[in-house]
Amino acid sequence: MALASGALAQSTIGDGKIDNFIIDSSVHLVSGVVVIVAMVTAVGLVARCALGKKPIDTIAKVSLGVAQVALIWQLLLGIKLLDQGQGIVQLYIHYIGGLLPLGGFLGAAWFARGDNPKSSKILASILFLSCLSALMAFFIGRAYVNG
Repeated sequence: MALASGALAQSTIGDGKIDNFIIDSSVHLVSGVVVIVAMVTAVGLVARCALGKKPIDTIAKVSLGVAQVALIWQLLLGIKLLDQGQGIVQLYIHYIGGLLPLGGFLGAAWFARGDNPKSSKILASILFLSCLSALMAFFIGRAYVNG
């Protein structure tokens, strides 16, 4: 037992390195703008393919990947800011509004891959709803910060 407690005392896990790294909330704002631009771009490119009655093209696929990465980055920044004690008042708005777009991408992966014209229309619809959710989270979150 003494060996186990001595090993725990020498461990560097949980020594506060991530807790001591402070992120300014302006980074979250800039990242939010990137998310909005990426989501609107992805919706526009997928909608262009859907309205043209064709499968999504390579540019639309890349825009989907960029939007997903931007959303995940924004989510991780938000978690870190919550850990720092910021944004507690808008916790549920961020959880619902921030996770719904990712849920939209998950749903799109199940139901609409964009590999045929019908699938492109479904994908565009799901992405549009996801984009609305991201916009809601961004603007309501900004209203709380500015209010």
